[in-house]
Amino acid sequence: MNAHTDFIRISRPANEVFAFMSDHTKLSLWSFGTWKTEFIPETGIVRGWSMKNGSKIYLKIQPYKDIGLIDYLLGPEPDALVARIFVRIVAGSNLGGVDEECGLTMTALRTKDMDDLRWNSLIAAHVVELDLIKSAIETGYDHRNPHT
Repeated sequence: MNAHTDFIRISRPANEVFAFMSDHTKLSLWSFGTWKTEFIPETGIVRGWSMKNGSKIYLKIQPYKDIGLIDYLLGPEPDALVARIFVRIVAGSNLGGVDEECGLTMTALRTKDMDDLRWNSLIAAHVVELDLIKSAIETGYDHRNPHT
């Protein structure tokens, strides 16, 4: 198993970015793996579909605000979720900047069943996803409602 991490600076405070990243209603603004999401309130689990191949995936968001960490537990079924992707949000002042900005790190863990093609596709998707996250947070643009 191995891991891949990407980083981006966002011109918004860490608490705002943390709220965005832990909000299941924001997933379809940036996540290619959980497009067209449905929230299952009794479980706190989100069901989504991959934009790439239409496969169904379940996701649970576990935020740890005290330490700026969010685990995304993913799996093919609600009872088979594993913490495979996580983000860390760090205040700008901790990175030599100001607290009106922050850093967002996204890490993905590679499972044994991921071939090179799937792994490299995931890495490429995360680079684009981070850019989408930055843009959505900084501009407030919501492609789901383009005329608002």
